[in-house]
Amino acid sequence: MAEGGEREELLSPPPVSPAKRLCSWPSPQAQHPRGAPGTASGGVGGVGGSCLHPGARPHLQPESLLDCAAKTVAEKWAYERVEERFERIPEPVQRRIVYWSFPRNEREICMYSSFQYRGGPGAGAAGGATGASPAEEGPPPPPGAAVPAGSAPGAAAAVASPGLGAGAGAAGGGGEGLPFRRGIRLLDSGSVENVLQVGFHLSGTVTEPATTSEPAMTYKVAISFDRCKITSVTCGCGNKDIFYCAHVVALSLYRIRKPDQVKLRLPISETLFQMNRDQLQKFIQYLITAHHTEVLPTAQKLADEILSSNSEINQVNGAPDPTAGASIDDENCWHLDEEQVKEQVKLFLSQGGYYGSGKQLNSMFAKVREMLRMRDSNGARMLTLITEQFMADPRLTLWRQQGTSMTDKCRQLWDELGALWVCIILNPHCKLEEKSCWLQKLQKWSDLDVCPLEDGNYGHELPNITNALPQNANHNPDSLSRPRRTVFTRAIEGRELHWQDSHLQRIISSDIYIAPACQRESERLLFNSQGQPLWLEHVPTACARVDALRSHGYPKEALRLTVAIINTLRLQQQRQLEIYKHQKKELLQRGTTTITNLEGWVGHPLDPIGCLFLTLTEACRLNDDGYLEVSDMNESRPPVYQHVPVAAGCPNSSESYLSLALEVALMGMGQQRVMPEGLYAQDKVCRNEEQLLSRLQELQLDDELVQTLQKQCILLLEGGPFSGLGEVIHRESVPMHTFAKYLFSALLPHDPDLSYKLALRAIRLPVLENSTSAGDTSHPHHMVSVVPSRYPRWFTLGHLESQQCELASTMLTAAKGDTLRLRTILEAIQKHIHSSSLIFKLAQDAFKIATPTDSTTDSTLLNVALELGLQVMRMTLSTLNWRRREMVRWLVTCATEVGVRALVSILQSWYTLFTPTEATSIVAATAVSHTTILRLSLDYPQREELASCARTLALQCAMKDPQSCALSALTLCEKDHIAFEAAYQIAIDAAAGGMTHSQLFTIARYMELRGYPLRAFKLASLAMSHLNLAYNQDTHPAINDVLWACALSHSLGKNELAALIPLVVKSVHCATVLSDILRRCTVTAPGLAGIPGRRSSGKLMSTDKAPLRQLLDATINAYINTTHSRLTHISPRHYGEFIEFLSKARETFLLPQDGHLQFAQFIDNLKQIYKGKKKLMLLVRERFG
Repeated sequence: MAEGGEREELLSPPPVSPAKRLCSWPSPQAQHPRGAPGTASGGVGGVGGSCLHPGARPHLQPESLLDCAAKTVAEKWAYERVEERFERIPEPVQRRIVYWSFPRNEREICMYSSFQYRGGPGAGAAGGATGASPAEEGPPPPPGAAVPAGSAPGAAAAVASPGLGAGAGAAGGGGEGLPFRRGIRLLDSGSVENVLQVGFHLSGTVTEPATTSEPAMTYKVAISFDRCKITSVTCGCGNKDIFYCAHVVALSLYRIRKPDQVKLRLPISETLFQMNRDQLQKFIQYLITAHHTEVLPTAQKLADEILSSNSEINQVNGAPDPTAGASIDDENCWHLDEEQVKEQVKLFLSQGGYYGSGKQLNSMFAKVREMLRMRDSNGARMLTLITEQFMADPRLTLWRQQGTSMTDKCRQLWDELGALWVCIILNPHCKLEEKSCWLQKLQKWSDLDVCPLEDGNYGHELPNITNALPQNANHNPDSLSRPRRTVFTRAIEGRELHWQDSHLQRIISSDIYIAPACQRESERLLFNSQGQPLWLEHVPTACARVDALRSHGYPKEALRLTVAIINTLRLQQQRQLEIYKHQKKELLQRGTTTITNLEGWVGHPLDPIGCLFLTLTEACRLNDDGYLEVSDMNESRPPVYQHVPVAAGCPNSSESYLSLALEVALMGMGQQRVMPEGLYAQDKVCRNEEQLLSRLQELQLDDELVQTLQKQCILLLEGGPFSGLGEVIHRESVPMHTFAKYLFSALLPHDPDLSYKLALRAIRLPVLENSTSAGDTSHPHHMVSVVPSRYPRWFTLGHLESQQCELASTMLTAAKGDTLRLRTILEAIQKHIHSSSLIFKLAQDAFKIATPTDSTTDSTLLNVALELGLQVMRMTLSTLNWRRREMVRWLVTCATEVGVRALVSILQSWYTLFTPTEATSIVAATAVSHTTILRLSLDYPQREELASCARTLALQCAMKDPQSCALSALTLCEKDHIAFEAAYQIAIDAAAGGMTHSQLFTIARYMELRGYPLRAFKLASLAMSHLNLAYNQDTHPAINDVLWACALSHSLGKNELAALIPLVVKSVHCATVLSDILRRCTVTAPGLAGIPGRRSSGKLMSTDKAPLRQLLDATINAYINTTHSRLTHISPRHYGEFIEFLSKARETFLLPQDGHLQFAQFIDNLKQIYKGKKKLMLLVRERFG
């Protein structure tokens, strides 16, 4: 059997001896009692009888030597090799080889008929159908499980359980329309009929039941197989998809579950060999007769060629047999429709930003991982097809030409593509020629100009801060130039990695590998003080090995290497603590440090921490039954974990894989690391951290995990510059806010002091602090990240600040009622949070929590909200903020909720918090409002105190900004005569300065409304002196104010009108406005306001006498000037409007006794001057003579 062509397995434990295997698994006789070979029963290999009743316990019997040998040959050898090796093969042996050559594992059928299948930790070990040796087939079946002989142990539940159909369909599908679930339904409903196996060819019919819209349809299905793999499928339904249709699934499952009901025949060539000439002629003639319309032309052609001695067909011995299995040279792999894979990927890529396309491509990547785990060679084959389509994406050229970056979703797909290739290159059992072929393709793709770069940028090459997979002593991470690194570079660099290291082999092959009693000098670095093995390799590289082991179906080996890596990280952490203890005093004095970790593990392209965490937690899952855990609504059920003791741990250790998973996640996320350059790299750090935290939140923290959490948090706090939570970190270190929020919430019920200490340490954001290390030049491209520069910035700074705010809000909520803790948190917020909007959000959050609708107010938290609000006011006082008015109103509301003393305080210190306008129009006005008085139930002294403070504020604001605050000051001082007089005097004094006519008119109207007409007249006169109304401004907003001022002066008396008219004549040049004023002044007698001490004469004023004569002359002059101005640029369409304007002018001209003569002379002048405008002058002559 050595010639069976088994691949070299680097990770295989010692093979199980045949003697032991004989009694390990049940025989096929247990489920299918076997009759004499070659009997007429028609069963598989002469099998008769029926299947056991579901639930019946079969009698375990050892396999026959024939079945043991036939199974192995069926898995490993092409049938052509068997025929070449042995001159004559007995028919019973042929039957058993053919029988065992069909796939035996339903998992593989599911894998090729559904996107959503997900194998469990042991799913990849189904070697029975993938060419792996029996020794590699994973864990043995559980006690009492009935597994047909030769089935992979990982498939025990899938094959033996009669009830698997419903469970597998429900879990493996997640939807009624998935082919695997539909195939199970067709099988269970009895839709599979006429099943016949001829050699390595299985055929049958599958009937789709009738529906309301379609009749029943019967499809012919044909399946070819070889060495426990389906090599081709054909179905009458014309399925065009990557995966098998439901009819192929139904026929395959029928053969797996009901082998006794399948008619088995040897390859057709064997049957033909037994016939004589007459039988052969009869056979051929009957065959042609049955299918003469289809095969007659072909039959005649073949007959002609056979009868021709020189034909090509006669030059070859023998003849092809489609039922005899594959030849020796044929590749042994499952059927995969390459064209459909290409078409599907091309379609999904063409859909661009469509959400479903990215989801489907991720499903295809998951399918590749599933195939790798099952050790199926189609995994690499399918990934190659996907990559070719990715590289052919026309958007790559477009993005490069335009110099734009690809979308984030597309970038994530490329990252996953690169990570999968790293897994394939590190495949521990691939052949060298396979690896060489893959590397050639990767290098070819990587050399293309359109190949995406690792850092996600098409533009300038950025300095590299990540180490490549192979460690290079000469590598300078700070060099400003570096080789071009594409998404495939890390996979290409994996060519130097191998699995032959003896220490590595011992680690992954044994749970009891410990340090020898007598260690050589060179071995001391390979073990820790407890004798546990270490693996001293670049951490992401070591984790890539773990991912490769896990992805290729070696879960136990992956676990062993993971434990060794974690022990190495622990030792590294201890040494870092020792280093920090010696440097602590110096570092604390300097207050800064250089970068200690050039390469961050969170956000790394290889996701090392996520890989270790998943490897460990998969070993602890309770509800992983090997199929996807999806409900009918496509909602994933949260995983349930249990503690599994570490097999490779210290003999006296009680730690579990679950506690190790928590520990390594905390180590990785707590690592002090520099923020990478570029938007995508920075976004990836945040996204990867959130993914890890979401997985951590799935863990139910019991006592053991809480102890791990406490221990690791203490180490992180004491880790100095090596920890992101240490006392001293680099200015450009990645913030720990999101991580600390999880730690705070997780620790709070168990160790409040530690949780607050940790969160308060993490709330800092050094990149925004003022202190900058003058001596730290290790990363010059990061030194000015928050100011405009030619270097990359922190593109995710807004997100990081919001996470900082979330951490602070979480602490404030938890500390409600604890004055001391709230004071400490408040100080930390005021020191470290630099965004006014975020502090305002914190203040609002604290206010909501402190004032619940269904319980009493918490004064401690309410005071914190007020303090934060005051800080926001101080921060935004001299800067522009579109939410400033909202902030001011909220602060007054908060101060009102706190009490009268808070209101008095902000009124007295207004100049440090508010602008004069805000202080008078919002703060003081709200503080003395009736609503506030009722809300606080103030007594008279308290009301007076508030009012006094408001008046003082009003006068101060009016002095500082009279233009904006004079009116508000007058309003606030109404009830106090002295204060009111002072405010009025401030307004008068400011009138000669910078106050506008609109401000003065507004104050004047207010004074009239309050019963001060003379003061209003004085202010209106001052306003009039500031006004200038041109001849064409007949819609100016100040016209109403001018008319109101003239009406006010007219009502006060002749003297006031006489004083105002010269100002009007000087300021207003618009004829229509002047004529309107003149008309109003002649309608009623002046002096009707009823001013005490004055009497009105009751006579109407004449336009021929002062003061109206001056106004009349100004109006007439304005009409004359306006007429000439309008005629200068008049167009025919405005002639009618101009005639109406002259009609209004005539009304004004006719007011004096000689007015008609003046108007006639005016018209004559127009005719003379503008005689060239004949049509217009004709209209003038028709209207005015």
